[in-house]
Amino acid sequence: MTLIKSISGIRGTIGGQAGDTLNPLDIVKFTSAYAAFIRKAAANNSNKIVVGRDARISGPMVRDVVCGTLVGMGFDVVDIGLASTPTTEVAVVMEGACGGIIITASHNPKMWNALKLLNEKGEFLNKEEGNEVLRLAEEAAFEYADVDHLGVCREDHTYDQKHIDLVKNLALVDVEAIRKADFHVAIDTVNSVGGIILPKLLEQLGVKHVTGLFTEPTGDFGHNPEPLEKNLGDVKALMQKGGHDVAFVVDPDVDRLAMFCEDGTMYGEEYTLVTVADYVLQHTPGNTVSNLSSTRALRDVTSGFGGEYHAAAVGEVNVVAKMKETHAVIGGEGNGGVIYPEAHYGRDALVGIALVLTYLAKSGKKMSELRATYPQYYMAKNRMDLTPGTDVDAILAKVKEIYKDEQVNDIDGVKIDFADSWVHLRKSNTEPIIRVYSEARTPEEADEMGRKVMEVAYSCIY
Repeated sequence: MTLIKSISGIRGTIGGQAGDTLNPLDIVKFTSAYAAFIRKAAANNSNKIVVGRDARISGPMVRDVVCGTLVGMGFDVVDIGLASTPTTEVAVVMEGACGGIIITASHNPKMWNALKLLNEKGEFLNKEEGNEVLRLAEEAAFEYADVDHLGVCREDHTYDQKHIDLVKNLALVDVEAIRKADFHVAIDTVNSVGGIILPKLLEQLGVKHVTGLFTEPTGDFGHNPEPLEKNLGDVKALMQKGGHDVAFVVDPDVDRLAMFCEDGTMYGEEYTLVTVADYVLQHTPGNTVSNLSSTRALRDVTSGFGGEYHAAAVGEVNVVAKMKETHAVIGGEGNGGVIYPEAHYGRDALVGIALVLTYLAKSGKKMSELRATYPQYYMAKNRMDLTPGTDVDAILAKVKEIYKDEQVNDIDGVKIDFADSWVHLRKSNTEPIIRVYSEARTPEEADEMGRKVMEVAYSCIY
């Protein structure tokens, strides 16, 4: 079974039988359910829905099915073509649309694709809204338009430039400072839409020297598309040769940003948000938000500027909700996702690149020197494999009770904050496992703390 239906959308592998994979029948059903939902839920009176896609090989097929279905439901479609996730989010608002669909499986391999669903604010649906779409799809509770009320589909390829203009016009982005710094930048855009928009962005930010890897948007990814160090040997080797100040790496839909220092060391995905927050907080002190599984370094940096750090449940929609609740000036996720409300409430690698380059230009530091200014933490990731039928919630409840004298957060699994480390246990929604994330001052300590809490959790089963 490689068709996964969740509150965030539908994703799966291409091909195979209906109901088991991402195929035209299920795409029609799910798109119809979303259209029926958004017609009732949207706060504006628009009849437009924006559709954008990454460069996956299956993208044109999925787009044709999605756009045809929306037209059949009576909606006017604005097809913005090959576009990043943040570009599509921005386009929804600029178009005054009632929603949007992003055709992307993010960092999944090329055989996967997915539909991500947006509201009229260009933000992801929340849990209740997503569940309603799932209900409508399951019940086939939708009605198609008659011949006199079909929608129309038009193409609009202006939104890359509109997105870039939005980024350039941010008050904390200094194009002149970046131009004067005369940076030599490398990029790895993993054969997707980043290869279209990032060169344009960098040129308009005044970066004259850009070396691109995997920039042709073929959808035939040149390496595993998740921007982790183990998948990025080519850009790492390039940086180790010298001659570049920084490398930027994005995933296929350009909402996550990873970086390399001038000496070829990886900056650390967790520290993308920390660095951007450091720069933003210098100019606009305030609160910050990240999810429970993100580095403690953001909390440390935030407190240094007199702000308050808040943790949200894992998931972009949860981070955004917490940011709005706490009036955070910057937030995001430790996977390289930067959310800057001055631009929009969505993870945006373009915003991250522009702010990092401005900070680098104004600080006069090398990337490695900038990285050295932050508290050093290391993260470990483990998992507890359980048998089907195991009561995971009962295990987590017992763990919470055992560690009640520590600082415990249970908004998303159980996170235990110790003096110099933390451990976060989250149950999987699709498998009988508990994911265990831990962070400490050394890699060894992080792994040791995680395994220690795992032993306690295993003891709760018996």
